[in-house]
Amino acid sequence: MKVVLLADVKGQGKKNDVITVSDGYARNFLLPRKLAIEADAKVMNEIKGREASIKHKIEVETAEAKALASKLDTILVKIPASSGADGRLYGSITSKDIAEKLEKDYGITVDKRKIQLSDPIRAYGKYDLDVKLYTDIVGKVHVLVCN
Repeated sequence: MKVVLLADVKGQGKKNDVITVSDGYARNFLLPRKLAIEADAKVMNEIKGREASIKHKIEVETAEAKALASKLDTILVKIPASSGADGRLYGSITSKDIAEKLEKDYGITVDKRKIQLSDPIRAYGKYDLDVKLYTDIVGKVHVLVCN
């Protein structure tokens, strides 16, 4: 009997997998415990529709991430900061500061955790930072720390 798993079943498969099991196992174990439903035409169409929806969503998000990556590449984020006599900044510039400046000046919302900054910026200069936008899509943001 073909069934669609509604939850992970050890030794059988993961949630939403379509598997073939014996009739007794399906009737006496999987179906009464609501671990699976019988795979008829209606259920199979729902699964195909759900898979198509997920695929479409991934394509849209990938296209948006690529567009954002190309937009970020053209932007120079200027962050004013003050420093002491030795040229070191008072405090430091973090990914949170960069994300807030992008939002304020350009209206681009980027999660601060996506900006890959190994250590906070503590000196004047120009920095090119990677921004992980989506799986396998990395954009670059150019940051200029000036006084």
